[in-house]
Amino acid sequence: MMTRSLIATAVLSLAACATGPSIAQDRGSDALTESNAHNRPVKVMIITMFGPEGQAWLDRIGPWKTVSVPGLSPDYPDVHCNKQDVCVVTTGMGYANASASIMALTFSSRFDLRHTYFLISGIAGIDPARGTIGSAAWAKYLVDFGIQWELDAREIPAGWNTGFLGINTKNPSQKPPLDYRNEVFQLNPKLADAAFALSRNVVLADSAQAQAARSKFSYAPANQPPAVIQCDIASGNTWWSGTLLGERAREWTKILTDNKGVYCMTAQEDNATFEALKRTSSAKRVDLNRVAALRTGSDFDRPYQGQTSADNLLNYADQGGFLPATENLYRAGNPLVQDIVTHWGEWRDGVPRR
Repeated sequence: MMTRSLIATAVLSLAACATGPSIAQDRGSDALTESNAHNRPVKVMIITMFGPEGQAWLDRIGPWKTVSVPGLSPDYPDVHCNKQDVCVVTTGMGYANASASIMALTFSSRFDLRHTYFLISGIAGIDPARGTIGSAAWAKYLVDFGIQWELDAREIPAGWNTGFLGINTKNPSQKPPLDYRNEVFQLNPKLADAAFALSRNVVLADSAQAQAARSKFSYAPANQPPAVIQCDIASGNTWWSGTLLGERAREWTKILTDNKGVYCMTAQEDNATFEALKRTSSAKRVDLNRVAALRTGSDFDRPYQGQTSADNLLNYADQGGFLPATENLYRAGNPLVQDIVTHWGEWRDGVPRR
């Protein structure tokens, strides 16, 4: 699966810059107090998971004011908001951090989020059959790759192509009963289509290192320049790499979406983030029809022919996708953000027809 936190040693200063006090000081913005931050309306809340993902936005559309929210990650204790009523929150990585931070955010009295559009904005591993390093994907489905039974790979029954199967099923091809209620989520397709239409022609960032990495694949779109695409996200806390695991991600996505979803991005937090938003939606504090998910490819989820899965995983940073992927979060996501805030009269009551 795509990897992120190991690169933190190279970008530690960036992650540190994403905390509230430094942003307020560096941008000349004022820290809001609890009294004047009460029930602040928000048009767009950008959800990022670690420092550099947030920094891609914080470096561009400020100046920012910081709002401290009890219960957020101690590494990222503040939400940053600008004059357009666009805010950025960083949850911390993984399911526990994402769900805890989003619950703290959405149940806080600091914000009025009833009309807010939420943009999940993060980097991911990418299926080379669907995209390449730097590609930006708008999802319609979020699939939990972790809620499965798993047999030891050395003891897979004869005739099975994987040791994974749905919980309380009898073989890998059966759809499970979805007892957890968060195995798969469908996002608002109108919002996903609108986001894609607004961003499909943007020029995406690339790097010479990424170009060299993708040239090792013999097929498209893996060996082509990055593009804005539409396909879906498989999330789970375990980072993986491998052709057979990638095949399972494709198959699992189809099983859980009744063949409607197309896997392309492997990430960590998105099902946890959406579940937290769903809990808040039940209290009518947010609108689930206003959630969009954008992931950009920072590395391939499987090796090229002749490469080992271990080499693909352990040396993922050599693919050169980290900087283009974080940059493209902003390039692909900002057209939607700016259209919402610029034409708020059209967006306030829901995704407009155009």
